[in-house]
Amino acid sequence: MDEVEVVVAHSERATLRVGDVFLKVDADQARIDAEVEVMSRAPVPTPEVLWRKPHVLAIAALPGTTLGRLGGPSVGAPAGWAAAGAAIRKLHDAPLPPRPGRAGRDIVALAAELDDECAWLVANGVLPADLVARNRRVAEAALRPWTPAFTHGDLQIAHVFVDGDEVTGIIDWSEAGRGDALYDLATFTLGHEEHLDDVIAGYDAGTGTGAGSGIDVDIEVIHAWWSLRSLLIVRWLIEHGFDPFAPGCEVDVLRSRM
Repeated sequence: MDEVEVVVAHSERATLRVGDVFLKVDADQARIDAEVEVMSRAPVPTPEVLWRKPHVLAIAALPGTTLGRLGGPSVGAPAGWAAAGAAIRKLHDAPLPPRPGRAGRDIVALAAELDDECAWLVANGVLPADLVARNRRVAEAALRPWTPAFTHGDLQIAHVFVDGDEVTGIIDWSEAGRGDALYDLATFTLGHEEHLDDVIAGYDAGTGTGAGSGIDVDIEVIHAWWSLRSLLIVRWLIEHGFDPFAPGCEVDVLRSRM
């Protein structure tokens, strides 16, 4: 009998692996339903949905491997990173989904949340005030009007599978919807800045005529999203048993902006 592997688990949801089947257990059934719907709309490879029951979604494992993980070494040739960039552009160029996603949060509300998190980080001695202040200034560039695109919303490097120079699938669509395309690019390259040029090369080569065709890649905004995303998530990671201070993870990303 195959062992049960806990891939990730926190108070909102958990993902288990049994052999070639992944089971996503989510307290919010509506989020599972939305994930299945958005996967059906995505113009890129997604996992096969095996079955869906209340609070559980079963999907098949994808072929290929990821290009790495946050806090770990990156792998794969430049062609693999460029292929990921082209797939992301194909997604962004697709017809818009009906609802906003994580990458589509209101700018005013996002700025207020950022200020709250920065204040908490300093008040509780989690991070030095100068580190927080510097990254808060960098993050400001992300708080601007953006062209809506079909975004994944949680495009971590571990969510994109490749085989050589072909993307074989993208997983974990629970945060997908209309949003800022540069948020996806920043999330994918977070902690792996050395591959940003390869990703952008593939992204630019995939330019089409759809919803995302008017998107220009702004490196300053990508850098801003690295800071903004890291500042926002440090408290959540600590409270849910994860370590943002691990080498190469969110706190190191913030330090790199200094």
